[in-house]
Amino acid sequence: MPETAARNGSSTRSAGPAGPAPARRRLAALALSTAVLAGTGACTSAKSGGSGSGDAAAPALTIGTTDQVVSLDPAGSWDAGSGTIADEVYAPLLSAPNGTSDVAPNLAAEVELTAPTRYTVTLKPGLKFANGHDLTSSDVKFSFDRQLRIADKNGPSSLLYNLASVDAPNPTTAVFTLKTANDSLFPQVLSTGAGFVLDEEVFPADKVLDDDAVVRGRPWSGPYGITSYAKNSLVAFEANGAYRGRLGTPKTSRVRLKYYTDPNNLKLDVQQGGIDAVYRTLPVADLQDLSGKPGVSVHTGSGNGIRYLVFDFKSQPYGSATGQADPAKALAVRQAVAHSVDRAQLASQVHKNTLEPLYSSVPDGITGATPSFKKLYGDKNGGPSKDAAAAVLAAAGVPTPVALHLQYNTDHYGSSSADEYALLKTQLEATGLFEVDLQSTEWAQYGKDRVADLYPVYQLGWYADYLDADNYLGTFFSPDSWVHSGYTDPAVQALIKQEQTETDPAARTRQLEQVQDATAAQVPLLPLLQGSTAIVTRSDVRGVPERLDSAYRFRWAEISKG
Repeated sequence: MPETAARNGSSTRSAGPAGPAPARRRLAALALSTAVLAGTGACTSAKSGGSGSGDAAAPALTIGTTDQVVSLDPAGSWDAGSGTIADEVYAPLLSAPNGTSDVAPNLAAEVELTAPTRYTVTLKPGLKFANGHDLTSSDVKFSFDRQLRIADKNGPSSLLYNLASVDAPNPTTAVFTLKTANDSLFPQVLSTGAGFVLDEEVFPADKVLDDDAVVRGRPWSGPYGITSYAKNSLVAFEANGAYRGRLGTPKTSRVRLKYYTDPNNLKLDVQQGGIDAVYRTLPVADLQDLSGKPGVSVHTGSGNGIRYLVFDFKSQPYGSATGQADPAKALAVRQAVAHSVDRAQLASQVHKNTLEPLYSSVPDGITGATPSFKKLYGDKNGGPSKDAAAAVLAAAGVPTPVALHLQYNTDHYGSSSADEYALLKTQLEATGLFEVDLQSTEWAQYGKDRVADLYPVYQLGWYADYLDADNYLGTFFSPDSWVHSGYTDPAVQALIKQEQTETDPAARTRQLEQVQDATAAQVPLLPLLQGSTAIVTRSDVRGVPERLDSAYRFRWAEISKG
């Protein structure tokens, strides 16, 4: 998810031999190993009452964060801060167990590919929301129809690019009809924030619901429900007794989420035991200091998160909405920036090598990733080249220095962003080819401004909704992507459509690499760094692995204290 807008769903690619499809088809081994997913995991008993369950006298788990909530409505947010809460209070039909990228039944009892373009989902019987309302296939249909209808620029509707329609033939059956056949990624989509099942008696069908109204409606389908809500200050949760998903009864019945504006206070509180855990975001120096303190554990590891620059094709130098619009010069500016950045220096000086240089929009370690930017830019070995940057600007007739307006954020991507972007400014200006106007904006305003084309070049980050290269390619490079660069290329769109339904792994890998090479040549975004979000816990907190792998998800239901 952002730290993803709809892709074109139709495809002219053949779905296979002519003739009727079998009643049950085996999926390509991209997301699932068989055509039928059946749920056998533990679940709690369904209660028609409120959110609370468990022992009220048990100690609460208090988690600290500097991240901010944009919206509690899953149709109006697709950011990590909002997602931290949404993942706990809403449930999708499928979810991925920790340590794997494969999905398993959650609210669903069974998911079947019943035709090349049709998935049939059978719900567990007797499901309810925390407010006592029945959770049926009508709510499932409502939730997906609503995402597509609202299509908020900061929401996750783009993940539903291949969804044509949802039907609810009976209360426990939902039928998803897709635009394109052989989409074995669709079960992964069902496990994302675009697939949260919402209460149609609480949420309006055509607009985002404000946070206070969401809390009053108690439409919780996940392991927890909100019992008190002070936005971006303090939120209290209790285990949802109506939850019957894959995680079962939470190990900790009460959780508090405390928000900080100053990471120094966040660090001090976890060090002194005022809070039990930190999830997003402490500076590297604080993490290093805490790792040597008694009573505290710092959990790090490989990660699928990336940090990158976005060029707004309307407002960037020589962009389409500027007085000097010139596509060739705009491309030269983007390529010159790509020639000039020093990722290794960013990783070492700012992040103390806790993050690694990234040379593609797809992070290293995910199948299909290829270092396209290393092959095309700088010294062709990962380093910068002033001469190459100067040459591309001169060839396009771009006078220097180029005035570059660069925007970043500190309260969402961590306070280290200030140092990171100050160093980027230094790197660019050291070439003599750029004059950089560096500005920062708080996250609540940042999301509104960037989709209004107010930022010519700006910072974004991303954590995968599901561990597949398509989540970094199809999501980023659609014409009206959540990234909102304004970039579009028919040839790239055609390649993305092919890889989304390709059943030959080798052919699909080639297609993924071709997308990365083509987009690197055009630079709608510039990948910088990859890595994971560290989690800090007190020593009496259990359930967080000592070493985080790229598939780890911080789920409160699996955490215990004492």
